Amino acid sequence: MKRIITLLAAAIITLSSYVRANEGMWLLTLINELNIKKMQDMGCKLTAEDIYSLNKSSLKDAVVIFGGGCTGEIVSNQGLLFTNHHCGYESIQSLSSIEHDYLTKGFWAKNKKEEIPVPDLTVTFLIRAEDVTDKVLPKLNDKMKEPERDTAIAQISRKLQSDAVAGTHYEARVEEYYEGSSFYLLVYEKFTDVRLVGTPPSSIGKFGGDTDNWMWPRHTGDFSVFRVYSGPDGKPAKYSPDNIPLKPKRFLQISLKGVAKDDFTMILGYPGSTNRYMTSYGVKELLQVENPDRIKIRGARQEILTHDMNADPVVRIKYSDKYSTSSNYWKYSIGQDKGLVTLDVIEKKQAEEEKFRNWVNADPDRNKKYGRALPLIKDAIESRKYYQQAMQYINEALLQSTELLTLPLSCFELYTTLKGHPDSLRAINQLTDDVRVKARKFFKDYNLSTDRKIAAVMFKLYYDNVNQGLRPTFLNEINSKKYKGNYDKYVDELYKKTFFDDSVKLMRFLSNPTLKGFEKDEAFEVAISIAQTYWGMIDIVRGMEDDLNRGNRLYIEGLREMEKDKVFYPDANFTMRMTYGEVGDYDPRDAVHYNYFTTLKGVMEKEDTSNLDFIVPQKLKDLYKDRDYGVYGNNGVMPVCFTTNNDITGGNSGSPVMNGKGELVGLAFDGNWEAMSGDIIYEPELQKTICVDIRYVLFIMDKFAGAKYLVDEMTINQSPAINN
Repeated sequence: MKRIITLLAAAIITLSSYVRANEGMWLLTLINELNIKKMQDMGCKLTAEDIYSLNKSSLKDAVVIFGGGCTGEIVSNQGLLFTNHHCGYESIQSLSSIEHDYLTKGFWAKNKKEEIPVPDLTVTFLIRAEDVTDKVLPKLNDKMKEPERDTAIAQISRKLQSDAVAGTHYEARVEEYYEGSSFYLLVYEKFTDVRLVGTPPSSIGKFGGDTDNWMWPRHTGDFSVFRVYSGPDGKPAKYSPDNIPLKPKRFLQISLKGVAKDDFTMILGYPGSTNRYMTSYGVKELLQVENPDRIKIRGARQEILTHDMNADPVVRIKYSDKYSTSSNYWKYSIGQDKGLVTLDVIEKKQAEEEKFRNWVNADPDRNKKYGRALPLIKDAIESRKYYQQAMQYINEALLQSTELLTLPLSCFELYTTLKGHPDSLRAINQLTDDVRVKARKFFKDYNLSTDRKIAAVMFKLYYDNVNQGLRPTFLNEINSKKYKGNYDKYVDELYKKTFFDDSVKLMRFLSNPTLKGFEKDEAFEVAISIAQTYWGMIDIVRGMEDDLNRGNRLYIEGLREMEKDKVFYPDANFTMRMTYGEVGDYDPRDAVHYNYFTTLKGVMEKEDTSNLDFIVPQKLKDLYKDRDYGVYGNNGVMPVCFTTNNDITGGNSGSPVMNGKGELVGLAFDGNWEAMSGDIIYEPELQKTICVDIRYVLFIMDKFAGAKYLVDEMTINQSPAINN
C-alpha cells in the first residue's frame, strides 16, 4: 500500500511544466500527504482529519451529491440543505404550474408540513473512499487488448463493490483515475425522500439569466433550500409522512464575518469532468467538430423555444428547465472556443507533446513502451471525425431536441419482448407499466406544436451537415420525389401517423400493446432507423475508441515517468474532491480591472424592466432603499457575490465555499468567461470561481422571504469552533 500511495503522490499531474499556485482537484484521502501544509501556510486552521476522516465526523460528511449532477451541503442538525438555484431548477420546475408558479414567484414553506416532496430527487453521502489500485492493477497486463482489459476491470470491480456493501444498505462504485492507472472504491449512502423547503423567485435566483451566465461581475442569488428525510431509524426510506428530518453526522456552521481579498478558501464537491491531459488533437476536434455543431444545433432549437415560451406561460413553465439545460452548455461552448483560441491552447499542447516525443525518443526502452502513445491518439481522433459528428447529431438533434422520438426508444425492450417472447406476460406487463410511468412524466412537460417545429428544423440540420452514408434512412425519404425536401410536410404526416404524440392515444395502445401496432407506427419506425444507424456507427468506432483509450493511458503514464519530481492530480470524474485557494480580483484584459465582490447596488444598476433577465422584485428594491439588511449587511452595504481562484468545474455547482475554520461563507455557482478553456488547461491569472455570498443567501431568506425560522435553525457564528 505504501508503494501505491507513493505512486499517487507522484502522479497528480498538470499539463504545464509545474503545478501552479492553486490548481488542482485533490483526492481527500491524500490531503495529509500532499496539501495540508501548504493549506495551513495559506490560512487554513484545520487538520487533514478535520476534512476527511474514517474515525470521526468530518467536513466531507456534510457535503453531498445533489441529484445526479450537482453538489449540496447540510447546514443544520435537521437535514437542511443548500445548493444552487440552477441545481434545484429541474425540481422547482417539476413542481410548478400556472396556479403554483414557483419558478416566477418563488416558494417558502412556513413549517415542515408545507415542505414539498420532490419525486425522483436523491441526495447521496460519501461514506468512505479506499484505494484499491493494488487489488486491480496486478490482474492486468500490457498484453491485454482494451476490451479484455475493460472486462477484467469490470469483473474485479463487481467483486470489490459487492464485498464492500454486503449486509448494508450502502451502494459502492469502483472509479478509475489517470485513464485507468489507479482505482478507488467509493461507498455511498443514498436518500430518496428530499423535499423542497424554499427557493427565491427567478428574478433573484436566475438574475442576469443567459446574459450574465458565465460572466463577472455577477449579481445572482443562485441558491435553493431542500431538506433530507430519513425513516424513523435514520436510514434512507421512500417518502412517507412518518419519515423524520435527517440527523446528519455533520453539518456546516455559517460565518457572517464575510470575506476579504486574499482570504483562504476551500471547496469540497463533485466536479464532473475535466480533460487536462487532452492532446492538441483533441483540442482541434473540439474546435472543428464538437463545439461548432453543438452551438449550431442548440442555437436553432433555443430560438424556437424562446419564441414559444414567450408566447405562452404554460409552455414557459414546461420548457424552462429544458431551455436552461440546453443554453448553459451552448454558451459554455462559445466561451470555450474563444478561450482555446485566445490563450493559444493548441500551441501549448503541441509544445508539451514535442517535449514528450523528445524524451521518448531519447531511450529505446521508452520508445518501445510509449512511442505509440501520440500516434494512437492522433490516428483515432482523425479516423472517427465523421462518425463523431454523426453521433453528436443523433444525440443532440434527433434524440435530445426532437422529443417525439424519445418515447418510441423507451419502448424498444417491450417491442423486442413482444417479438421474441410473446408468451412472457409477466415481463410484458411490467415493461408496459414502466413505459406508462415514463409517458406520464414525458407528457407533463410536452408541447406538441413546439416539438413539431423543432423536428422539422433538426431533420434538415442533420441532412445538411452529416455525411450522406451516415444518415438514418428516413432522412433520405424526405428528400425523395414524394416530399422533395419539404420537411414541414414530412413532419406533419409523421405526427399524424403515430400514437406517441398524444397521451390518450398512447395509453389506449398500452392497454393492449401489440407487435403489429408498433410496426405500423411511423414514429417508432423512424426511431428504430435512428437506433440502427447509431449502433452501426458504434461498431465501427469501437476499435478507434480502444486505440484512443490506450494512447491516452500510455501518454499519461509517460508524462508521470518523465516528470518524476512533479506532483500530479487526476482529472475530475464526479467523485468528491477538494480545491483550495484565495479570494481575489483579476484583470481580464488591457485597462480592465474586476473587483472581487459585488453588492446589491449592482442589482439596482442592472435593472431593466424591458428585459426578463434583469427584472428586480419591488420588495428587494424597498429593502435596498431602506438599507434594511439586518445583520447581513456590512457598513450599510449588502454583499451579493465574490470570486476566488479555486479550481472547479461543472458538478461543483452548489459546493460549499469555506473559510480557514471550515465555516460556510458562500456557494460556488459559476466560472468566468475569460477562462472557459479551464477544463482543458488551467489559467492561473484568469481562472475564477464565482460564489454567492452566504450573507446574501441568509438576507434573502430572512428579510425578503420572511423565513427567519430557517435561519434560526442553523448555527451561525462570527468565529465558530471547528467542530459541531
